[in-house]
Amino acid sequence: MTIQWFPGHMAKARREVQEKLKLVDFVIELVDARAPLASQNPMLQEILQQKPKMQILMKKDLADPEATKKWLEKLQADDVEAVAVDVQNRQDIQKVIETAKKMTAEKMANLKKRGVRPRAGRAMIIGIPNVGKSTLINRLANRKIAKTGDRPGITTAQQWIKVKKDFELLDTPGILWPKFEDQQIGYRLAAIGTIKDQILSIEAITRFTLKYIQESYPQLLLERYQLTDIEADYEQIIEQIGRQRGALAPGGTVDLAKTAELFIRDFRTGKVGPITLEQPDN
Repeated sequence: MTIQWFPGHMAKARREVQEKLKLVDFVIELVDARAPLASQNPMLQEILQQKPKMQILMKKDLADPEATKKWLEKLQADDVEAVAVDVQNRQDIQKVIETAKKMTAEKMANLKKRGVRPRAGRAMIIGIPNVGKSTLINRLANRKIAKTGDRPGITTAQQWIKVKKDFELLDTPGILWPKFEDQQIGYRLAAIGTIKDQILSIEAITRFTLKYIQESYPQLLLERYQLTDIEADYEQIIEQIGRQRGALAPGGTVDLAKTAELFIRDFRTGKVGPITLEQPDN
């Protein structure tokens, strides 16, 4: 099965990104720390060309810290400026600002040598939907500028935002690519809430996510839901989770649909524990 989801405004956003690229000094690409590779947009990599790039691993508070450390090491080894961010952490926000200043320092020095008055650096901020872009912008600007929400597609137009005197940001809508040939990528993005839940069934997303956590982070499942058998199949585990969470239908049977929704919500909000859905070494 090929997962397809490409609203018209995303095609328009891609064209606008391409047109505005010449106005900026570098690009800030946001990815989700729980799926740093899956949440990179390969279509955007094609149009970014040789622009310097900072990659920000968002929602690091929801990801496995060890995996995040390995991802940062891998990106930095590939000469990518990389920062992991929890938007509630002031030090993380300051690190983004300092990295941005470092990326434009040489260009500003050259302007000064030529007798040109240095200006603020300019960056385009891009990322897939629901990666936390609007929240980060508000934190960088230290005021509410961009709309925020817990669903994809909040930002629908481009706008310039000043970050103190340090640099200017060109905000862009979140852009997904036309289709996911690799089902694993589609399911990872669905699990972290990038794809609208109507595209894939909650049951399918839950089945995928639960199996991965069962194999990679079994202890977190045991602790969160007091499971009696971590080796059980999907139906048995979801039954145990439903009873533990009180998701019961009339007659005392487990409401499987409600349980699936509760489980995915627990995963997305970090209640199951810090989990990364893909590792840099595999």
